[in-house]
Amino acid sequence: MTYKLPILNYNYDALEPFFDYKTMKIHHTKHHQNYINNTNILVQNNNITHVTIKKLLSSIHTYHLSTRQQTLLYNNAGGHANHSFFWKILKKNTKMNDIITKTLVNNFGSVIFFQKTFEQQALNVFGSGWIWLIKQNNTLQITTTMNQNNPWMHIENNILGEPILALDLWEHAYYLKYQNNRNLYIQSFWHVINWDKVTELFLKKNS
Repeated sequence: MTYKLPILNYNYDALEPFFDYKTMKIHHTKHHQNYINNTNILVQNNNITHVTIKKLLSSIHTYHLSTRQQTLLYNNAGGHANHSFFWKILKKNTKMNDIITKTLVNNFGSVIFFQKTFEQQALNVFGSGWIWLIKQNNTLQITTTMNQNNPWMHIENNILGEPILALDLWEHAYYLKYQNNRNLYIQSFWHVINWDKVTELFLKKNS
């Protein structure tokens, strides 16, 4: 069994004009596919039993791998997991419901303060990485990770939790449309969040 590229449940132009067709197609079929190809090779070469990508990422630290092999697996398996998650929480024309609104207010004081905090922390990520909204015992926290790390990984200085929202901050996610204007890309993200999926993930029991 090998890891495979997930099929999107929307067309590459479905998020226009905020996320453009060309970026989405390259992002999905080239960048994401490359992470999958590399992950499959690493798993095979290191005789790792095929498990879910989440289980793999949460267990890498238990495998007897060289530092280089461990880093390669974190980067590539992380890239597969992160993008698989990212595609699921994208959709236009959904609205934040009362459940998420109340939870954000309880955790951040207001929805506006949450958004401003999320935006600023995303801008503060130097180089490539991700920003996450994670659930910890039904409370929410914003956290960032470098490269393709994520909140499932048991690595130093990483905050563990269940992601319910994420934004890819690698330049390949936005450069064709927004060039070096990461701020405009971050602002556009609010228009393509699938709040129905975010709510589903928030209500889901941790597995």
